[in-house]
Amino acid sequence: MSNDAKVTKDLVQTCKDGEEGFAKAAAKLAESGRDDLAGQFREFSEQRGQFGSELEGLAASYGDDAEKSSSVAAAIHRGWMTVKDKISGSDVDGVLDVAEQGEDHAKAEYAKALDEDISAGLRAVITRQQTAVNAAHDTVKRLRDTQS
Repeated sequence: MSNDAKVTKDLVQTCKDGEEGFAKAAAKLAESGRDDLAGQFREFSEQRGQFGSELEGLAASYGDDAEKSSSVAAAIHRGWMTVKDKISGSDVDGVLDVAEQGEDHAKAEYAKALDEDISAGLRAVITRQQTAVNAAHDTVKRLRDTQS
């Protein structure tokens, strides 16, 4: 498997985890009467879904199926996957804290991907997505800090 395929596979899973984690967080925030925050988290969920789809398209262009090649064992080690279930019992502060932890992991995964020897085309996509991931992290962190 090429470095592009491996990096893409890992980031697709990170995006899927973030998409699901943000969706669960949005639902919990809406339940808590925080529709203002829930809307922002739904947007982040959609963004991660779009990022994952874009990366899957790139993977398909070099003959890999990024969605099917990801292992369950690898998914267990992902940030959002390990924290998203904590959301169900959390208050607003807890949801924001868990979301920031997931975003810390997403930032680390994008940085790690850019440390790899990958094609210029994939690097450009990852760099663009990383900018948005970092901005989402900063927004979540700011929201968490202002709620406390």
